[in-house]
Amino acid sequence: MRQAFPDFKPLLDRDDLAGLACEEMVESRLIKGNADAADWELLHGPFDETSFSGLPHSDWTLLVQDTEKHYVPLQALIQQFDFIPQWRLDDLMISFAATGGSVGPHVDQYDVFLLQAEGRRRWQIATSFDPETLPDCPLNVLRRFTAEQEWVLEPGDLLYLPPQVAHHGLALEPCMTWSIGARAPSAADLLQAYGEWLAFTDQQGGYYSDPDLQAPCRAGEVTPEALDKLRALMRAGIRDDDETNTFLAAFLSRFRLAHEPAEPPHRVGARRVFEALRDGRRLLRNPWTRLTWIETDTGARLLAAGQVYDCSVGFAETLCEWEQPRLSLDMLDRAELDVLTELINKGHFSL
Repeated sequence: MRQAFPDFKPLLDRDDLAGLACEEMVESRLIKGNADAADWELLHGPFDETSFSGLPHSDWTLLVQDTEKHYVPLQALIQQFDFIPQWRLDDLMISFAATGGSVGPHVDQYDVFLLQAEGRRRWQIATSFDPETLPDCPLNVLRRFTAEQEWVLEPGDLLYLPPQVAHHGLALEPCMTWSIGARAPSAADLLQAYGEWLAFTDQQGGYYSDPDLQAPCRAGEVTPEALDKLRALMRAGIRDDDETNTFLAAFLSRFRLAHEPAEPPHRVGARRVFEALRDGRRLLRNPWTRLTWIETDTGARLLAAGQVYDCSVGFAETLCEWEQPRLSLDMLDRAELDVLTELINKGHFSL
């Protein structure tokens, strides 16, 4: 999409990005290597200034995850993608590449929008490709890649890449690319998390039993009958009920959460929250808090980084209005004021 963001001016420059990559709580990577030579090297942050001072003039890329959480004004850009459900949106990753910088041809399992913020980058894609990757390589780089289409993106241009499309980006000059990712959980992610959820609740999902047990005929054998019972036990563990819906919403509210919200040093009372809202104070959501909600027979169940709160649909929907929800006293009953107070004391919101 040419000039999807006309006259785009990035709020962070390459020096800001390097500064973020030196922070302890920031997830960052430095990738060195030439796409033709396939001599890839991967380094993980946090870095220090000496990590960048000795870099060559070409063939490297710095990538920083979750930049919109570390620098909240960037969330305004994420809001431009509100045609995607909030629970699908993951983060804003920013990369700076020297001329020739690349991470090699590869495939992702999620949707991504690639916004060219500075400089020019050539993108090549292929929908038919050999999935074999390079051996003994720290990156999942495709061993063979033949481009089917290619474009050169300039500042303000946007490229959408669906999952399972092989792509290769190469910096034609020093450039920044901003990636807005929309991830989707895998079946393995869901099943693993569901098993952990069952293990830490009172609902263990049942236990294996064999009241008709027969003496074994062959040592060590797991019989077809036992296997059938075990499969049935696994299937029965995944129930079609409200508790499973709560688990799914809770899982999505924690999806790829990098850091737990820190609780404030001092708890506040409901009266103080009431007075702050009465005086026109605005709520500010912790950038690390992910909110989801599901509708129930009595209203809504709000999930904040895995924590469960019952409330009205209007209250839940309003709190999910990005980083500064427009919440007023006339929207709250006493129970919801208590929920809001608890959300503030858990570090999910501040006033």
